[in-house]
Amino acid sequence: MLYIHDGTSPPQLLSAGHHVASDAVWIDLVNPSDEERAAAERITGMRVPSLEEITEVESSSRVFSERGAAYFSMPGTFLGADGQAQATPISFVISPQRLITLRFEKLPAFAAFSARFERSGTTGSYEVFVGLLEAIVDRIADTLERIGADLLRQSKGTFRTGSAQATRNMRRTDQELRAILTAVGETGDALGTLRDSVVGIGRIASYAQQVGDAWTPPELKVRIQTLRQDIASLNDYDQQLSNKVNFLLDAVLGFINIEQNNGVRVLTIASVVGIPPTFVVGLYGMNFKNMPELNWAYGYEFGWAMIIVSIIVPLVWFRSRGWL
Repeated sequence: MLYIHDGTSPPQLLSAGHHVASDAVWIDLVNPSDEERAAAERITGMRVPSLEEITEVESSSRVFSERGAAYFSMPGTFLGADGQAQATPISFVISPQRLITLRFEKLPAFAAFSARFERSGTTGSYEVFVGLLEAIVDRIADTLERIGADLLRQSKGTFRTGSAQATRNMRRTDQELRAILTAVGETGDALGTLRDSVVGIGRIASYAQQVGDAWTPPELKVRIQTLRQDIASLNDYDQQLSNKVNFLLDAVLGFINIEQNNGVRVLTIASVVGIPPTFVVGLYGMNFKNMPELNWAYGYEFGWAMIIVSIIVPLVWFRSRGWL
């Protein structure tokens, strides 16, 4: 799809056959066909990069200038149908007159900025570009805040489960810990996707400040500098959350190991406690003629007493050592 924005009216959906859009400041391509790409190139006179170009990872392919236009690409982030964060490439092509954006998913940041832009009366391509970057940074910040709240809830669940494991069903505790482990792992994966977006938009803001210096109004220079500061703070917050994810992963794995050790300890105690009575039963189960206890009046009761005592003594000892 090919949308044009002039800053004074809602975006217009153009067909691939349009050749002129004189009032367009922002050309937005959403999962475009080859014909729509060609139409955007005819309208703006700028080359639209291919999907293969904007997904390359080297810095020289993500930020560069060509024929008076600056080309930027970065991995964006959106929530898929399963509610998990997914990456999608985004590209910006900017000149002093026009801005082209190329994306392959419907992104909330673009929708929110488009709603504001249609009433803004903005006519400068660089102002639109900076506004889009600010909207993307705001969306990333909101997502990081939500992830931070999720991690706080997972942290409380982890240590509440761990502190109560002595008095709870082992199977239930194990299931809860594994569920938390899965949730923390998914959160870590989402943070990794967001980190790529933060790094990408930081690289774009830095390069844009250099190439747009000649045709950028002073107020926009202040906004782009503020944007870079916001990106730096998001990078720090993302690193803080990543450290917390690693801490929670270690904590959950530690609790799972404790649960497994508790299971092994139970089996160890059962085997040790079972050895003395087994010895007693084996001793008096031998069919030798010369066994004086066989002729005792209370030999049967004596045998049972030895068996019970041989069970109780190890249990008392394990209890005194804190194993039970």
